Amino acid sequence: MAPPGSAHPAFGLGALTIAGGIIGYVRKGSKPSLGAGILCGGLLIGSGVMISGDSQYGGHSLAAATSGLLTLGMGHRFFKTGKFMPAGLVSALGAVSLAYHLKKALEWKE
Repeated sequence: MAPPGSAHPAFGLGALTIAGGIIGYVRKGSKPSLGAGILCGGLLIGSGVMISGDSQYGGHSLAAATSGLLTLGMGHRFFKTGKFMPAGLVSALGAVSLAYHLKKALEWKE
C-alpha cells in the first residue's frame, strides 16, 4: 500500500535533509551538519511513517515542529552569512513545510 499523498512532503524533505547533512560532512568535514541532517531528516521520515499510519495529527505536528526548527536554525545561518546555498534554501523549504504540515495538523485535530 502506497503512503498517502500528505506523507510525501515529509518523506521528501527528510531524505533531502539527510542527504544535505551527508554532503556537508563529506565536503567540509562538518560533524554538526551530519548530526543535524540525520536527526532532522530522521524525524521528518518518522513523521511520514506516522502520517501513513493511524496518527495523522501526530505526524503532521512532528513534521511541523521539525520544519520550524530547520527554518529557525538555517534562517539564522542565512542572515548571518548572507549565502543562499545551503542555508537560505533549507530555510525556505522548511518554512514551506512548516506551513503545509501546520495546515494539515489543524485539519486532523479533533
